[in-house]
Formats: sequence, C-alpha cells, structure tokens
Amino acid sequence: MIATIDFAPGDTVRVHQKIKEDAKTRTQIFEGVVLGIKGRGENKSFTIRKTVGDIAVERIWPIFSPSVEKVVIKEKSKKRVRRAKLYYLRKLN
Repeated sequence: MIATIDFAPGDTVRVHQKIKEDAKTRTQIFEGVVLGIKGRGENKSFTIRKTVGDIAVERIWPIFSPSVEKVVIKEKSKKRVRRAKLYYLRKLN
C-alpha cells in the first residue's frame, strides 16, 4: 500500500506488485510512464503505460491496493508536463 504519491504524470516508474500463485507469493515489476492520476482520498488511482515491442499495455491501480508493495520513481519527466492526463501518448506509438 502506498501512503503518499511522489510521482506525477510523465514520470517513469516501477510498480512492484504482489502476485499469489498457489501457496507462493511473488513480486512482479511493471515499468512504464504515468499517464494520469485521478480521484481523491481513498478513491485515488493511477494509470501506467508501457510498450512491449509494438504492443502497448496500460494498467490502472488504486492507491490503497493491498497488492501494490511499492512504487519506485525511475526517472522524472525531462520536460515540464503541461497536462494532467497524457492520453495523447496513446496516439504517438
């Protein structure tokens, strides 16, 4: 569970997610660009987009999801982002 959000749209982050398989639990890492953060309070969620080859994958996580262990900021946005939601990145790929 994440207590605070230290990242913003345009940042590249790594989301460490717990996955249960039978009796074991493992951590899977999802790395991509933050497209947006929406909601307020307990209802807040964030969207991450990564590209694997020619296919783009988007995932949405609630901030207070018990499956999210931590979010690591890999890289801050190089330029100043002028939008709250970066949905235009979908058309660029």
